[in-house]
Amino acid sequence: MLNLKTTSPEETFSFGQCLAKVLGPGLVVCLAGDLGAGKTLLVQGLAKALGVEDTINSPTFTILNVYEASFPIYHFDLYRLEYAEELFDIGFYEYTEGQGLSIIEWPDKFPGELPDEYLWIDVKSGNNIDERILHVAARGTVYEHICEELKQTCPFLL
Repeated sequence: MLNLKTTSPEETFSFGQCLAKVLGPGLVVCLAGDLGAGKTLLVQGLAKALGVEDTINSPTFTILNVYEASFPIYHFDLYRLEYAEELFDIGFYEYTEGQGLSIIEWPDKFPGELPDEYLWIDVKSGNNIDERILHVAARGTVYEHICEELKQTCPFLL
């Protein structure tokens, strides 16, 4: 597990850009954290680094936003879903097993429905209003390698 700290919204955005450098198609990133913790800001940095020109908004009401970069980015927000069966309706399994990068906000609502392997990032508020503590955990060999790459390239390690 990696522990990181950002001290401003700009740094949280920048962490997303660092993360983008080690991600690619076919991967899954789970973003857990309270409302307003900075999950979508992190996704904005990630998407910008991957070349997405569109405005990145939280898909709270749409459940899924799709962005085009050199590969598709599927940005899920499961907050408003009540039942795991609703995941079938939005094509969740096809997307997360497909060729794009899947980013899932509120993955803890349906942990039993997640793929077998993924990168889990828990975003918590820190000691002041702009500080964020990020706990990054790998589930699977590919994601362990991603964590190792982050250790080498990310300036926000604790």
